[in-house]
Amino acid sequence: MIEESSSIPTNGSSIELTTQGLSVPNYPIIPYIRGDGIGTDVTPVMLKVVDAAVAKAYDGKKKIQWFKVWAGDEAVAKNHSELSEDEIKEIPPDERQKLYLPDETVAVIRKHLVAIKGPLTTPVGGGIRSLNVALRKVLDLYACVRPVRHIGTPAPVKRPQDLDIVFFRENTEDVYAGIEWRAGTPAAKKVINWLEQEMGVTSIRFTEMCGIGVKPVSEQGSKRLIRAAIEYAIKNNRTSVTMAHKGNIMKFTEGAFRDWGYEVGEQYAQIITEQALFETYGGTVPSGKIVLKDRIADQFFQQMLLRPTEYDVVATLNLNGDYMSDAAAAQVGGLGVAPGANINYKTGCAVFEATHGTAPKHAGKNRVNPGSIILSASEMLQYMGWNEAARLILSGIKGAISSKLVTYDLERQMEGATLLSCSQFGDEIISNMQEGK
Repeated sequence: MIEESSSIPTNGSSIELTTQGLSVPNYPIIPYIRGDGIGTDVTPVMLKVVDAAVAKAYDGKKKIQWFKVWAGDEAVAKNHSELSEDEIKEIPPDERQKLYLPDETVAVIRKHLVAIKGPLTTPVGGGIRSLNVALRKVLDLYACVRPVRHIGTPAPVKRPQDLDIVFFRENTEDVYAGIEWRAGTPAAKKVINWLEQEMGVTSIRFTEMCGIGVKPVSEQGSKRLIRAAIEYAIKNNRTSVTMAHKGNIMKFTEGAFRDWGYEVGEQYAQIITEQALFETYGGTVPSGKIVLKDRIADQFFQQMLLRPTEYDVVATLNLNGDYMSDAAAAQVGGLGVAPGANINYKTGCAVFEATHGTAPKHAGKNRVNPGSIILSASEMLQYMGWNEAARLILSGIKGAISSKLVTYDLERQMEGATLLSCSQFGDEIISNMQEGK
């Protein structure tokens, strides 16, 4: 069992960022957040699976030193059990958020660079947005990286194996910046009056009861996200990077995202544009080149279903990325088998996470699929350079699924499958780990 302690492990050391990249010791300290709801079920299973993969891959020469930190409902229960729900609602939003996301937790993750978390619920009361979003913003984890590929699970499309896309979703801007005013409030009316009287806006309808929001999209934010996507494609021998956007409608935000992306592409000798591909190379991609292209978001959605092999790495804005990565996950079996990471490539800080919600009605029943957080842990190991252990986890999950020994969400879709609990599925993953698979 993993000991739930807030004390820093004494037999480990921190991951550090050097000019050559991450420096990972043999006994790295990695903070983890259990998470709310089904986090109580899936996170302990993930820890057990990761420990088994690392032990098998490195014969005991490497071992993660887990460091539990608190966030979400668990943080309030641990640190402020004296407060009732009504009392919590009365606390000002900024202070209330710190009850759920303590400064100490953020500081630990910032110090140790790499962390993993279960799902977190949105705190009670108004004025506080998603803790997941808050964590991304406070650590400036600007790239949400979500690889989506088929691993053998039942899927609604005929050829789920054709989809293998890595999404780079901008994590800090767009409408998720949370800059908005409620309809009918003095603040909303003030903003509307300013837009109409000072900026000459005439297209706002029904101004008496109209909510207003702001969609910031910056050159810096766009370029660093697209640069990360291009460098990932180069490092991992991917064939194309597609910028998905609605620049035909939102010309100075999403259209600018596209234009800034092409400017970034010009800085890389490996990059050719789709226009150059056909005008200069006759449609055949030269060896060692990566095609940079763009698609209107609704066009991309359709082609992701009909022609998924045309897409490899996709860079997009915050809201688009939320929809698109979830829709892609549905094509290969759902969020239960979708990993996710939030990364700042400049600081090296990265938080890997389950991509699903807390599902409180299933919490504590030892029945849900732990696949998302386990696959996220595999991505974490790759980020650390522990590729052998990462491959063992992937082979274990594929083996369990191919043997039809699965949790209820998969069992009900697979003829002849055997139903396993959450923890049993973790054990089955461990028993199916094979090197070279």
